Amino acid sequence: MRNFDPTPLFRASVGFDRVADLMDRMLAAEPAQPGYPPYNIEKTDENAYRISVAVAGFSAEELTVEVKENALLITARKTDEDEDRVYLHRGIATRAFERRFHLADHVRVSGAAHVDGMLHIDLVREVPEALKPRQIEITRGAPSRDKLVEASAA
Repeated sequence: MRNFDPTPLFRASVGFDRVADLMDRMLAAEPAQPGYPPYNIEKTDENAYRISVAVAGFSAEELTVEVKENALLITARKTDEDEDRVYLHRGIATRAFERRFHLADHVRVSGAAHVDGMLHIDLVREVPEALKPRQIEITRGAPSRDKLVEASAA
């Protein structure tokens, strides 16, 4: 069932264009990302997250973490230093990969660390003051014409 019409959801909402784009992207007929490398996404605080990617066999110099247009891109390229080795069994995959995560608005990468074969990327959501809830004062009665003129002159 790939035919989902979000029109009823948008009748009572304004400015959720990115949600529609996200839904279109998720329902598109793109091939799913492969399971390599495995990763975890955890919520570490109310406004903090951590993505942990298993990168066994890669050094920190062979990994790249980049943020571009609300997308987090993790890439790895292995240098060809193992050409002279002869493996009887090779179970540790060190093939190049690219893993992409779409970030919500106001989510930024606060740091990245490579520890014990894991790449940890810390994210934090920083909501601007203008978007935080605020109380609106309700006045009683109709506003006087004098106050309207003063407000428009200021």
